[in-house]
Amino acid sequence: MDDIDRQIVQLLQTDADRSTREIAEQVGLTPTPCWRRIQNLEARGVLRGRVALVDAESVGLPMVALVQIRTNDHSRRWLDQFVAGIEEHPEIVEAYRTSGEIDYVLKVVAPSIAAYDDFYKRLIRDVDLYDVRTVFVMEEIKHTTALPLDYA
Repeated sequence: MDDIDRQIVQLLQTDADRSTREIAEQVGLTPTPCWRRIQNLEARGVLRGRVALVDAESVGLPMVALVQIRTNDHSRRWLDQFVAGIEEHPEIVEAYRTSGEIDYVLKVVAPSIAAYDDFYKRLIRDVDLYDVRTVFVMEEIKHTTALPLDYA
C-alpha cells in the first residue's frame, strides 16, 4: 500500500459511508482513480467489507464476557468439533486460538447472567471442554474497529 491507499483506508475505517468523491477530494485524486483504488483494495482483500456498527446495549446485549478455554485434546477431530460448535452460537462474536496456558478465548455478548448461563450450558453440551473460565467485562475502556496503518 502506498500513502494514498493508506489515507483511503483510514478514511473508510472512520466512516465507510463517505462518497468516492469526498474521499477523492481528501486524498488529492479525482473520483475515477480513487474509485479504482478502492476497487483494487477490495480485490486484494485489504477492504473485506462494509458494515454498520451496532451499539450492543441499545439492542439489549449489555453484558460482555471473555471466555477462556483450555483443552487437553488438540486433535483435528476436536478442533473441527469446536469450530462447528462455536459457529452454532451467535452470542460468540469473536474467537481466537491463543498461546500460553489458555488455548482459546471467546468474546461473548448476552443480555443477562441468566442468558449467559444458558449459553454456557449449551456450549459445554456441544463441545467437549477441559476447562472453561469466564471473565465478565465491567467497563469498556477502549473499543475500535480501526487498525493502525503506520505498519502497512
